[in-house]
Amino acid sequence: MARSMGTWLSGPGPFNADDGNDGQDGRGKYPGERLGLPESGPGSVARFGRRIAALLVDWLVALGLTGVLALSLGLMSREQLLYSVESRNITLLVWLVIGVAAVRLFGFTPGQYLLGLGVIPLDGRDHVGLGRALVRNLLIVLVIPALFTDADHRGLHDLASKTAVVRR
Repeated sequence: MARSMGTWLSGPGPFNADDGNDGQDGRGKYPGERLGLPESGPGSVARFGRRIAALLVDWLVALGLTGVLALSLGLMSREQLLYSVESRNITLLVWLVIGVAAVRLFGFTPGQYLLGLGVIPLDGRDHVGLGRALVRNLLIVLVIPALFTDADHRGLHDLASKTAVVRR
């Protein structure tokens, strides 16, 4: 009994391109194959490490803009900027606005641009719409949806917005 339960509780094993998987179980031979994306190079699915690095760059950009705006407009002192909850909330709002606007207008955030990534719609549209960009970034704010990925390395935020992060 314990052995049979352990087989389904442990879930599927890690992705292995050499396991002879021909896509019959719903997964492709490589991440992004089911989506019609190439295995490597431009247009291929971005890996988790680059996505996290891009997110950190975006957060640093938002943090810098918050500091510059708050100090130059006299909204907060340096101590308030460093230690207050309000400054963190403003930084989060700035990050959200930058992310939604940049993905809608350009198809990438500043961090994604620096790391050679982009966000593409998977439903045949030319660009990611405002609503989808907003849903995508609001789910990233919750953190947990971005950590759960499918076989194509798409987080729940990408699944909900019908997008994928790819290499440019």
